[in-house]
Amino acid sequence: MIDTREFGRSPGTSRNYTRIPPAPAGFGIDMVRVPEGEPIELDLLLEAVVEGVLVSGTVRANASGECARCLDAISEDVDVELRELFAYPDSATDTSTDEDEVSRMSGDLIDLEPVVRDTVLPSMPTAPLCSPDCPGLCSGCGAKWADLGPEHHHETIDPRWAALRERFGGTEEEK
Repeated sequence: MIDTREFGRSPGTSRNYTRIPPAPAGFGIDMVRVPEGEPIELDLLLEAVVEGVLVSGTVRANASGECARCLDAISEDVDVELRELFAYPDSATDTSTDEDEVSRMSGDLIDLEPVVRDTVLPSMPTAPLCSPDCPGLCSGCGAKWADLGPEHHHETIDPRWAALRERFGGTEEEK
């Protein structure tokens, strides 16, 4: 929350703000998130305009999660640009826009959490990787391909041929 009373409402005035709030619970998506309590760095410029306060700047955080292919732990820096207009209560914006089209101030307060969440979460990867060429896991045994040798394989037989294998005693290698 930022209180704009000290800032004023004269169009053209501006003020820099740096805030480092802790991440709230559930600040992430399926496989990557900013852990609860980790710092989120907000470097913002607030500018008074006729209809409200324009908030712009950057949001930085360190997200962690699991590789989508091999499930190793990963850490990723999140650095996104933020730009949002917060309309003054009872401004012309109330009649010219839908309620969910523009963010609204609550009195003199600006609640940044929903805007930060809506800016940061879409920038997070839905399938994060530990490296671009991560080979993943073996579907047969679940071991990491990176740890397995090139000779690693699992013999699978088509179930339609299983009866013949049983009748004739298997392959030459099995005898």
